[in-house]
Amino acid sequence: MKINFTKILILFIVSLSINNLIAQETDAIKYTASNKGKFFISWGGNRDAYSKSDIRFKGDNYDFTIHDATAKDKPKGWHIDYINPTRMTIPQTNFRMGYYISDHYSISINVDHMKYVMNRNRTKTVDGYINLPNTEEGSQYNGTYNNEDFFVSEDFLKFEHTNGLNYVYIEFSRIDDISKLFGINNTDVFQLNITEGVGGGVLYPKSNTTLLNKERYDEFHLSGYGTSLNVGLNFTFFKHFYIQTDLRGGYINMNDIRTTSNSNEKASQHFLFLERVISLGGIFRI
Repeated sequence: MKINFTKILILFIVSLSINNLIAQETDAIKYTASNKGKFFISWGGNRDAYSKSDIRFKGDNYDFTIHDATAKDKPKGWHIDYINPTRMTIPQTNFRMGYYISDHYSISINVDHMKYVMNRNRTKTVDGYINLPNTEEGSQYNGTYNNEDFFVSEDFLKFEHTNGLNYVYIEFSRIDDISKLFGINNTDVFQLNITEGVGGGVLYPKSNTTLLNKERYDEFHLSGYGTSLNVGLNFTFFKHFYIQTDLRGGYINMNDIRTTSNSNEKASQHFLFLERVISLGGIFRI
């Protein structure tokens, strides 16, 4: 059998050319051009604002509602505690871990550690009754209140979710690369994305409460549920690192807030919240 070395040489050269073209095409596809199959994780901090809410306190020998209660958050500011492993739960923090199920859509598990401090030493409208035994602490507040003005002092009530107002939820999000709108071509160096999401989950606060001079209560307890909408800007650097800013708004309904060591005594409230978040994160394939 006669071997045609010329044809073999030509086939070899053509094969090398095709492989070279494929390699060039592969190199031209940027890492940031596709998200499907990537994992991401982030850690950040937040500031929060809350709507007014009616807070109902119900227990043995009392049932009353404080109307239009106001609250604030409890910021730590720029502090090393955000990255100190032994004190990371002290500031207001955000944790997120997720997976891209397609180039544009992801699902994530989130923990928003917010803080809620009811404003005290304010005159509020109170409706209901307090009828404690005369020998019991707090009986000085006994009476029937019919939408009356009442000075809510810190001796009467301390009501906080400061360790914290923990919103644990799943979020379904969409992300879109808007780099070209700003003339950014090499997204493997820097990429600008916009993201939107919808979430829902549970509230697992550690409420710090002192009510009617009873013993302070400060324990974790599954207290209700929440829903949220989110919009954010994602700044990705060198393919794997990002800074993300988020504006998240939502609704929280807590109908089972523990207030004392007595499980028959509890509070309930619902309100709207607005959360501003900045996070540092990483994105990668395993």
